[in-house]
Amino acid sequence: MGRFAPVVEGRDRRGDLILVCDHAANAFPAPWGDLGLSDDQRRAHIAWDPGALGLMRGLAARMDAACVHATVSRLIYDCNRAPDMAGAMPARSEVHDIPGNAAISPEDRLARTRAVYQPFHAALHDLIADRIALGRRPAIITVHSFTPVYHGVARAVEFGVIHDADPALAQSIVAEARARTRLNTDLNAPYSAADDVTHTLRLQATPYGLSNAMLEIRNDLIATPEAEASMADTLAPVLSAALARLKEA
Repeated sequence: MGRFAPVVEGRDRRGDLILVCDHAANAFPAPWGDLGLSDDQRRAHIAWDPGALGLMRGLAARMDAACVHATVSRLIYDCNRAPDMAGAMPARSEVHDIPGNAAISPEDRLARTRAVYQPFHAALHDLIADRIALGRRPAIITVHSFTPVYHGVARAVEFGVIHDADPALAQSIVAEARARTRLNTDLNAPYSAADDVTHTLRLQATPYGLSNAMLEIRNDLIATPEAEASMADTLAPVLSAALARLKEA
């Protein structure tokens, strides 16, 4: 089985920020195939975070930031979940059964972990370690999108910012978003660390004491390349101001 390395972009950019998109792709390569899912299911939010990759790239270009993104569907392996978590290779996502994940053997779990999870986090860690070795301490921000309706319930929030152990950057982003945009913004919405959604931050940023946050944008707001660019225009000043506020504190 091959290794499905993530893509690292802008390694030499000068901004002290690393952006991460754990759920960038809805690719279902061999040897796993389609996991028994329909074309519509493989295009749906259960398989990836629509719009998140384009938004991350837009933010990276505007903020001179390096970025890292996964290259296979999160249903094959969710890089924002530890290998012992059920959600790493879920048998069910929202209202959808995932037949190809219904009875994964320990050997297959190990093979997927080695093929997808380990290369992703090794590449991200290497990028972070390089920056630290140069005397730079990058903030780590993960970029996600969420569906407007979840289990039949509409979500009013448009922009959520989630924190793990260190709330400082998330709180700063929320404050700046409320001051600078018209987005319905909330802290720890539509998820929180209690929902086990901050694994990447906990693994990569917390051990080094790096400022970090997770962004969640409602995916109907970034449904086209033009909308992704517009949202990047909106959020880049928010993130820049939030990071500057932390440095002044």
